[in-house]
Amino acid sequence: MTISELFAAYGEEEFRALEGRVIKRLLHSGPRVVSTGGGAYINERTRRHIKKSGLSVWLSADLDVLWERVNKRDTRPLLKTENPKQTLENLMNVRYPIYAEADLTVVSRDVKKEVMVEEVLAAIASMPKK
Repeated sequence: MTISELFAAYGEEEFRALEGRVIKRLLHSGPRVVSTGGGAYINERTRRHIKKSGLSVWLSADLDVLWERVNKRDTRPLLKTENPKQTLENLMNVRYPIYAEADLTVVSRDVKKEVMVEEVLAAIASMPKK
């Protein structure tokens, strides 16, 4: 099922529970990069699993950058509203304080993916050793 189909059939709460179980399983199956969706880190249980077993990196972006990215496809159930850009801004206002709990923050912008990868790797390399 697509994310939209899961949301329609089971609702956001069940989708988030499923998402959390998958993330937990991935975190315990060896080193890897897990790119979560915007709502995953909001879930307190999922966030605890990530903090316990991984390194969280928030790719922080402003509204215009995010809007440009998400406006290209109609696959985001939470943005199927009368004013999706305002909905996105409202979500950012609620979520960004929680995202700020991530171990690292790297500012995301409209550059090639390879540039962002290098910046994330540099941020990780500059972390103090535990």
